Amino acid sequence: MTMDDSAVQRSFTTLLKEDPEMSVAFAAINTLLTDLETHEYETMSGLMERMGQLQKILQASEKAGASVSSGTELFLRSVTLIANLDKKGHLRESQSLMIERGRDFIQQYSGARQKIADLCDPFIMDDMTILTHSRSRAVRDALIRAKKESGKNFRVLVTESQPDRSGAELRRELAAAGIDCTVILDAAVAYSMESVDCVLVGAEGVVENGGIVNKIGSLAVAMSAHAFKRPLYVLAECVKFVRLYPLNQQEVPDEFKFALVRPGSEARDKTNPLVDYTPPRYITLLFTDLGILTPAAVSDELLQLYM
Repeated sequence: MTMDDSAVQRSFTTLLKEDPEMSVAFAAINTLLTDLETHEYETMSGLMERMGQLQKILQASEKAGASVSSGTELFLRSVTLIANLDKKGHLRESQSLMIERGRDFIQQYSGARQKIADLCDPFIMDDMTILTHSRSRAVRDALIRAKKESGKNFRVLVTESQPDRSGAELRRELAAAGIDCTVILDAAVAYSMESVDCVLVGAEGVVENGGIVNKIGSLAVAMSAHAFKRPLYVLAECVKFVRLYPLNQQEVPDEFKFALVRPGSEARDKTNPLVDYTPPRYITLLFTDLGILTPAAVSDELLQLYM
């Protein structure tokens, strides 16, 4: 790894530490934009090559995953649409336009979670028991909106979400908002499902067939909800729509599934996966900043995003 590579990853990690509310996708996008704003390029081809290199560095970083892959690809597709390739005399003008386009991209999608919360609100009702898995910011914001803005009273069951126990962190956030919330064991999902009215989960990636890649255990939650005939709703920003069409767990890329052995290493610890793939047949609806989608509608929306 070169010094330049290390600086890029440090910038990415620093953004996440300084703003805990920033998703990994937007930390990666902001890292690309910062380089675009501060680096002096000699040619347009050099600029494009560097952006591609930075994207690969970010995708290989310790905290990366499906959303970094999709977010950076969508960002680069957006900013490079106006690139005036191979015309050196227009390099500065093109770079300025790309920076403007990049800032517009971030502004456009920065309110995505609020839009999702608004769309989801009618589906959260008084006296419901809602189960959620891991710690999705989109799910958290939707629940808090339903409580604080709509005045609804409901109960939330949060899975512990091993190995990082992210469910415990979500419980603290929801409890601080006055929501009745209980942490349950990951193994207690099926036991608890009969008392649940619906399931809300986030996603690290929404794939082309309408399925999702998400925190390990999501598939088990979805299968349990399906067995008990409980609706499962996915809340995810469209920057998480990734060009991937897995048919099984093995077809999810290793860089999405497994952690690095150590920071800076290219080797991955394949003992336990960090995410799993949930097929679309287990998903009722997806709430996104593009609207409420059925799993079957995702492919059309994804095609539009990547055109």
